[in-house]
Amino acid sequence: MAGSEGYGGDNVRNNGKLTASVIITCITAASCGLIFGYDIGISGGVTTMPPFLRKFFPSVLRKMADASQNTYCVYDSQVLTLFTSSLYIAGLASCLVASRVTRSMGRKATMVLGGCTFLIGAAINGAAVNIAMLILGRIMLGFGVGFTNQATPLFISEMAPSKWRGTFTTGFQLFLGIGVVIANVINFGAARLGSWGWRLSLGLAAAPAALMTLGALLVSDTPSSLVERGKLGQARRALLKIRGVNSDIETELNELVVASEAAKQVNQEPFMTIFERRYRPHLIMSIMIPIFQQLTGINVIAFYAPVLFQSVGFGNDSALIGAIILGLVNLGSIVISMFTVDRYGRRVLFMEGGVQMIICQVALACFLGANLGTSGDQPLSRTSAILVLMLMCIYAAGFGWSWGPLCWLIPSEIFPIKIRSAGQSISVSVNFGMTFVLSQTFLSMLCRFKYGVFLFYAGWIAVMTGFIAYFLPETKGVPLESMQTVWEQHWYWSRFTLKTPDHPEVNSKS
Repeated sequence: MAGSEGYGGDNVRNNGKLTASVIITCITAASCGLIFGYDIGISGGVTTMPPFLRKFFPSVLRKMADASQNTYCVYDSQVLTLFTSSLYIAGLASCLVASRVTRSMGRKATMVLGGCTFLIGAAINGAAVNIAMLILGRIMLGFGVGFTNQATPLFISEMAPSKWRGTFTTGFQLFLGIGVVIANVINFGAARLGSWGWRLSLGLAAAPAALMTLGALLVSDTPSSLVERGKLGQARRALLKIRGVNSDIETELNELVVASEAAKQVNQEPFMTIFERRYRPHLIMSIMIPIFQQLTGINVIAFYAPVLFQSVGFGNDSALIGAIILGLVNLGSIVISMFTVDRYGRRVLFMEGGVQMIICQVALACFLGANLGTSGDQPLSRTSAILVLMLMCIYAAGFGWSWGPLCWLIPSEIFPIKIRSAGQSISVSVNFGMTFVLSQTFLSMLCRFKYGVFLFYAGWIAVMTGFIAYFLPETKGVPLESMQTVWEQHWYWSRFTLKTPDHPEVNSKS
């Protein structure tokens, strides 16, 4: 596969030095991942708190008290799963609107709007007195996450020098992991506060939202976005700030202007343009990568980690501690990815992580099948529970340095400017759509498939690892303006991106 050589090595962005402004700006933008991570971590822990269940889901609490209840099925409640999954259907809807907002108002404004909406959702959830308020709060949180997840990866990819783009974009996943760990720690403490602990857990979502909103207000928008909206003076000042006052920024600015003018000459809606034949590889990647990420099973395990640990025999405190450990392992693996993704490339991490996750999922299924069987009427021994936690940690590590950060990185870097906002919107929308489906069905699947649910995910991970091996070109170090070259040199995608007698309309320079 093609590496970084030969793709505009003299490009200013590729050779630009790493300035303090770039580092601060990208870290500030990446902090948007905090709100997504906090929500992922907080929802699963709250649903194990007896006061929360007693107020909103008493039927689940009765199941927990029933000694004859199948362990796998204790939390099988569609209303309970709707509490978690409603956020993601709202996020899906907001992503489609966010595409227009990022294009017309800029990446920065979209992040600010997302943070403010998330703040409102956190306030509603913390004050909820019935299920309707819970769901309304979750929907507002979903709108906030949808806007920020749309804008943030684009912001970082457009701001960072090409040779550091992978590291900085992975920072979004790093903050997401930090959010998960913080949420799990808060859940552990809040569970000891009695009847109002769950309100503290849900309401504190306002803290990371306020932090990232303030940060977004303080940074400038990306040069690409400013040029796209005709603000050349601001774009030049932004480039001078992030590249350094001694840098020759005119070459990069001219490249951005040329790309923007070419996009404007195509008098067509980006959501229509992306369906043209020459953008077939981009469209397929924007759909398949987020689908496959969700089919690793990581998000449903992250949402329901405390529930899952309780279902296989952990006590309440032990389940929350297990979720914290799982989050810390995932966080550490993301840090490893940050230091390796621009050195070894995207494909190596994708495939190694895939193999690691397959082995762990199969091992989990075999172990739980041998110890719990299908009845699930006996809890695991302490030793067996620790082994389950270890396998899940190894699985989380494989995800953390592969499909976790790379699912956000690849879609943010492969699109030309004319379809960049539309492509990112499709990618994030598909991600939320799959998250909604899987989070809404996971507890029912656990009840019906028992330990076989892990084999279900292992099979999909095998499929996606093969897909990456055959169809994803290496994008390490390639400037965004030269990204089309990797598709033109690919053994399969070149038939769509290069001119052929049958398809003379395909323009390899587009």
